[in-house]
Amino acid sequence: MADVDRVEIEAWFRELQDSFTAGIERFDGRGVFTSDCWDRPGGGGGDTRVLADGHRIEKAAVNVSAVWGEAPERFAQVAGVPSATFHATGVSIIVHPHNPHAPTFHANLRYFEVDDGVAWFGGGADLTPHYLYAEDAHHFHGVIKACCDRHRVADHAAWKTACDEYFFLPHRGEARGVGGIFFDRLTDDLPDVWAFSQDLGKHLVDAYVPILERRSDMPYGDDERRWQELRRGRYAEFNLVWDRGTKFGLETGGRIESILASLPPRARWEYAAEPPDGTAEAAMVELLRGEPRTWA
Repeated sequence: MADVDRVEIEAWFRELQDSFTAGIERFDGRGVFTSDCWDRPGGGGGDTRVLADGHRIEKAAVNVSAVWGEAPERFAQVAGVPSATFHATGVSIIVHPHNPHAPTFHANLRYFEVDDGVAWFGGGADLTPHYLYAEDAHHFHGVIKACCDRHRVADHAAWKTACDEYFFLPHRGEARGVGGIFFDRLTDDLPDVWAFSQDLGKHLVDAYVPILERRSDMPYGDDERRWQELRRGRYAEFNLVWDRGTKFGLETGGRIESILASLPPRARWEYAAEPPDGTAEAAMVELLRGEPRTWA
């Protein structure tokens, strides 16, 4: 048996859902999350909360799920362990602001148990700007690194590298954004990993909302909006083609609306679209196609 309590973990993920949605609603000032509670055939369910067309936030989704039962046919192959039954719970967060100068934000925390006694945590957080503001990247990475530094089980350097490698579009030769941390299959010292996961979850608002406050009221026009939608196209490409979580959900019979809630409400694809040299857009592309930077 795992030496953490999955009931406690699920309850805390629901508390994080409450606190993060409340923080985004306060920042937005107008938008309100709707709650769509659902049941999974075979065991469990979840609560998908979505804010759409707010004052500053165009779309945000904060999802909690706790599912269990007989492992789907593809589960053992996708999860990498043989199992007849499983229990999985997690919280996922995605925020797409209206303003092109305000970055997209993503985070998730997850916990799995299977019937052979194996249990593990995974998760992470990352930032996807459309325009580069170095102070925003420094702030975001600084908050995340501080969380890691407080816990002996956290390896910020390795997890930042893992994030840079994971959130990368090989077919484009581009990073998705400026990264963060990514960790998976942590099977040792589970109580300490759980303590770290809670610390990270508590500081997600601190990592992201101050950036929103700096950028969400900046002036912009049609050109910046077009660029934002082009970059959102890249975001959609990653989620649909490369993201393991999306693939896992689709291949194991997950709930489609919740899985695809991470996609932006509007995106754009144009043939051979490259920004002019010397522009802020070109500088962003140069960063994404170069070597990852150390921001913290």
